[in-house]
Amino acid sequence: MGNEGISTLFNDLVWWVKGVTVFALVGESGTGKSFRSKLLAQKYKIDLIIDDGLLIQDDKIIAGHSAKREKTYMGAVRVALFDDKMHRDEIARALKQIKNFKKILILGTSEKMVNKIAIRLQLPAPSKIIKIEDIASQEEIDLAIRSRRIEGKHVIPVPAIEIQHNYPQIFYNTVKVFLKKKNKKDSKQFEKSVVRPEFSKKGRIIISEAALSQMVMHCVSEYDPQISVKKIAIKTNAQGYRIIITIDVPFGTQLTGKIHSLQQYTIDNIEKYTGILIEEVSIVIDKISH
Repeated sequence: MGNEGISTLFNDLVWWVKGVTVFALVGESGTGKSFRSKLLAQKYKIDLIIDDGLLIQDDKIIAGHSAKREKTYMGAVRVALFDDKMHRDEIARALKQIKNFKKILILGTSEKMVNKIAIRLQLPAPSKIIKIEDIASQEEIDLAIRSRRIEGKHVIPVPAIEIQHNYPQIFYNTVKVFLKKKNKKDSKQFEKSVVRPEFSKKGRIIISEAALSQMVMHCVSEYDPQISVKKIAIKTNAQGYRIIITIDVPFGTQLTGKIHSLQQYTIDNIEKYTGILIEEVSIVIDKISH
């Protein structure tokens, strides 16, 4: 086991001793995760929320900075994934300073994303993953998607006063949600802020297939110059990118170990330098050359 694996195991043990449970809320971008996160936190008595680069406790931003302040979509992705070491270290320090919390909720577009965030923030992997479809109807999800695509509206699950103070340039409106309970005394009202980031006004900026193909070619060549790339197919969805690489390999190549290593090498390098999520790299061997 390498140093990174030992460090992860140690962190998991520390949080286990403290009795901390990590929850995750997963759903495609714009389906209403931020809007529903406080209701979910109320239901499961969750103390902290990690959402788009922010650490939130009750109605306060405790640490981090919002991905929604970024001017480009790719910049927002990097912030949401805690790609910057100073950013993730700030959150990790804040988590260690908060006393007696037992539950934390991470929001993300896929299981891979929330697991990556957990690792980067030195937290254990989520033990309970909730899908947006489990807590919202299809009609509610479609409404949220329309609001995102047509009006560019995003939600940050804290009151307006927090956003007006920290990010006045993107503040748009506020919305109040009333959670009714059988006992009226336990009913609670939540306030959420609606923002319009710069990147949503300009439209989603994504990496082109041509640029991504060039990066794949470079990764394969750097990994082993003797491997020849015949074809690259790229599929995209809200969770990330799926890449199919067709290659020729030289005779005598130890296929099983080498192909797996090439897959991981490609994923690690593209994610490191772009901030995008690679959901899967499939490698097809077309020919073994002499």
